[in-house]
Amino acid sequence: MLRVGAVLRAFVHPERLASSRAGCLCRARCTIKGEMTSKRANEDDTGEDVQVTKKLKSVGENTEDEKKYPKKKVVLLMAYSGKGYYGMQRNPGSDQFRTIEDELVTALIKSGSIPENHGDDMKKMSFQRCARTDKGVSAAGQVVSLKLWLIEEIIGKINEHLPPQIRVLGLKRVTQGFNSKNNCDARTYSYMLPTVAFAPKDYDVQNAAAFRLEPETYQKVNSLCTVYKGTHNFHNFTSQKSPQDPSARRYIMEMSCGEPFLCGDAQFAVITVRGQSFMMHQIRKMIGLVIAVVKGYAKEGVVERSWGQEKVDVPKAPGLGLVLERVHFDRYNKRFGGDGLHERLEWQKEEAAIKAFKEAHIYPSIVETERQEGSMISWMATLPIHDFEASAAERNVNKDQKKENEDTGNQSD
Repeated sequence: MLRVGAVLRAFVHPERLASSRAGCLCRARCTIKGEMTSKRANEDDTGEDVQVTKKLKSVGENTEDEKKYPKKKVVLLMAYSGKGYYGMQRNPGSDQFRTIEDELVTALIKSGSIPENHGDDMKKMSFQRCARTDKGVSAAGQVVSLKLWLIEEIIGKINEHLPPQIRVLGLKRVTQGFNSKNNCDARTYSYMLPTVAFAPKDYDVQNAAAFRLEPETYQKVNSLCTVYKGTHNFHNFTSQKSPQDPSARRYIMEMSCGEPFLCGDAQFAVITVRGQSFMMHQIRKMIGLVIAVVKGYAKEGVVERSWGQEKVDVPKAPGLGLVLERVHFDRYNKRFGGDGLHERLEWQKEEAAIKAFKEAHIYPSIVETERQEGSMISWMATLPIHDFEASAAERNVNKDQKKENEDTGNQSD
C-alpha cells in the first residue's frame, strides 16, 4: 500500500518526481566529477600526467618545425657508383650488406631533412625508388620519391653526408600521390663492356687489350640487339618465372650498341636498352645471349626460341658494366607538367652534372675494375659449359649422366 501511495502521489505532484530525479542526476555528476578530480590528483602523484604534458609539448615543437620547414612530396635525382654496395634497396637489420639507400637515409637524417625516427621505417617517408639496381650496378639517373622537410640548401646539406660516389643532383616537387615506381613509364639502361667480349671463341684473351671490333662484327651485334624490340615472353631471362606467367611479358622499345671507343689501351663499347620495365637479371641475360651468339657458341635463332615455352639455357653477363641511365615519366609530364603548379620530371639542367659524375666515378670504376679483376674475361670462360641447343629434359639427362660418370670415376679411384 505504501508503494502504491507513493506512485499515486507522484502522478498527483509530477513536479516533485522531476525535482527528485534532477537531484539524483546532480548528485551523480558531482560524484563522477569528484572521482575524476581524485584520479587526476593520483596521476599527478605518479607522474603520468607529467609525461602526457611532455608528449604534448613535443608534438607542439614538431608542429613549429613543420611550419618553418613544411614536409612536402618530392623526387630526388640520384647518381652513384655501385661498386662496394649490395644494390640500391635497403636491407633492414643487415649492417654488413651496405646499400645505396642505407647511405641516403643516414644523410637525410643528419642533414635534418627527415625526423630521426623515420630512419627505421621508410614507409613514414612514403619512400619509393624507380628501380632496384643489383649488387655492383651503378646509376646516373635514379629517381626516388619521398616526403622531406624542405630545409634551406637541402641538396648541398644532403650531399655533405654522402660519400663522393653517391650524389643527389636534383630535386623537384611532385603531386601528393606520386610514386616513382608506379608512375614510371620506361627505364633506360646502358651496359659498358670491353669489345673483346665479341672476339671469336678461339681468340687469345691474354692479349685482350689489343682486340679491336671489326665493322662486320659490330653490325652483327646491332642486328641481334634489334631482334629484342617489341613485346616478348622473357621467362628464360630471369629466375622462377614460368612461361604462363603474364608478368614475364615485357616491352622493349630500343636496343643498340654504340660505336666502340678507347679507354687507355683497351677498346670498349656501350649497349643501350630502353624498356617499359625489366625483371631481375633480364638485361644481363639479354646481353649474355648476344655475346654467346656473336662468339659462335649459339645459333642466331636461339633468341626467338627463348621466347617460347621451352626452357633455354641463357648465360648472365657480369653486373659490372650495367648503369641505370634515366627513367621516364611521359604520362605524368603530360598530365601535371603544364598545370602551373608542378614541374616536368625532366633533367636538362642537370645533364652537365650527370655527365661529369659518370666521367669521374662510373666509367673509371668500370674500366679499372675490369682491368684489375677481369670479370668479363672470367665470365667468357664459362660459356662453353652452357648447352644452348638441348631442351630442358635433355639437359637433365646429360646432368644425370655426368653425375653418374663422376660417381663411377670416384668409385674407381
